[in-house]
Amino acid sequence: EVQLVESGGDLVQPGGSLILSCAASGFTFRSYWMYWVRQAPGKGLEWVSTINRDGRTTYYADSVKGRFTTARDNAKNTVYLQMNSLKPEDTAVYYCVRDPSPYQYTNQAWLTKTSLRGQGTQVTVSS
Repeated sequence: EVQLVESGGDLVQPGGSLILSCAASGFTFRSYWMYWVRQAPGKGLEWVSTINRDGRTTYYADSVKGRFTTARDNAKNTVYLQMNSLKPEDTAVYYCVRDPSPYQYTNQAWLTKTSLRGQGTQVTVSS
């Protein structure tokens, strides 16, 4: 089965850290760009980060730059999101997204109907 499964979400205090994982199965993971997006209560999807196929190129939203780091392990078919210095405004459901097409970057892939998205993991930042 082609799927993405996120894990690692939790309740954490402001200033704390979390590592999210996204395990991929059913497709050739190393062939795809991957993305992290999030959705806060009552808001739309917000792009968080992008990582290319070999993990050497990453991009971040200004809201998380310097605090979040994405990485991937193609041998384990897993993409990660290391989140440090968490703020209450980081509270959201976090999703990993696979580009709809292999071997290429799709602009705003997370908004396309043919992208693959996991079920999400809840991150709550609160004291």
